Amino acid sequence: MSNENIKNQIEKIKKKKNAVILAHSYQNLEIDEVADFTGDSLQLSRLAASTNSDIIVFCGVYFMAETAKILSPKKKVLLPNVKSGCRMADMIDLNQIKTFKKAHPNIPVVCYVNSTAEVKSESDVCVTSSNALKVVKNLGAKEILFVPDTYLGTWVSEKLPDVNIITYPGYCPTHLNIMAEDIINKKEENPNAIVLAHPECHKSVVELADFAGSTTQIMDYVFKSNEKEFIIATEKGVVDRLSRDLPQKKFILASKRAVCPNMKRHYLEDVLTCLVEEKYEIDVDENLAKKALMSIERMFELCK
Repeated sequence: MSNENIKNQIEKIKKKKNAVILAHSYQNLEIDEVADFTGDSLQLSRLAASTNSDIIVFCGVYFMAETAKILSPKKKVLLPNVKSGCRMADMIDLNQIKTFKKAHPNIPVVCYVNSTAEVKSESDVCVTSSNALKVVKNLGAKEILFVPDTYLGTWVSEKLPDVNIITYPGYCPTHLNIMAEDIINKKEENPNAIVLAHPECHKSVVELADFAGSTTQIMDYVFKSNEKEFIIATEKGVVDRLSRDLPQKKFILASKRAVCPNMKRHYLEDVLTCLVEEKYEIDVDENLAKKALMSIERMFELCK
């Protein structure tokens, strides 16, 4: 079956079943062609929750589908490829966060949204890479535990030197594939290019950037900028989308190694099969979901 036929089938079944399809910005470009919304993970979950859809198909990784379920408990949430996990989220489980908390008692836990429902349920507040700085600042604590991404936590710590941030040793392997020498080499080849980096990158990479921010913030920066050349230090999907949407500008991927294998697991065939069979449904224990939701809602309160 051709891609056009698959897309037509997806559109028909999507309407028939009142489904909404979400595509994270790191997905294969073909997924955008059937998606109702594209963007960052929490933004997508909130958009899906605002619809009257019965089914959410989340083309992302497992923790994202869990978050969508937490925000839309009455909707059926499907993950087209159940093997699409997150290596950073897998670095901390329920027992590990409890152990981390016991080692540092009576300190509030700030949890990056790139984590499982279990970890969110043991945290005081969630953050995204877009709002981490604001949330930690508004939390008003002199000391916090930051899980699971040590690099995002370190980036926030440098912006807020009055807050003692103890980070869990988790990290995103894809962003750590980008090295400082990659930026230096690309800058030598493209001296007029602006360097944009995700704070999940190693500190040495972020220090070389003209701007550091989330996937959405990087894309917004490019759209608003008068500059014509950009070195992008985040996952390849961002470069793919920017190159497609802004062909008059030049985008250079910081490293060919900046490809998330889990994010690339979804294809149009998977989305079609997922819709037809309603397979790979993601469920979250009700009590666990309620606790995890509290940390997410606290984030919304601190962002006001």
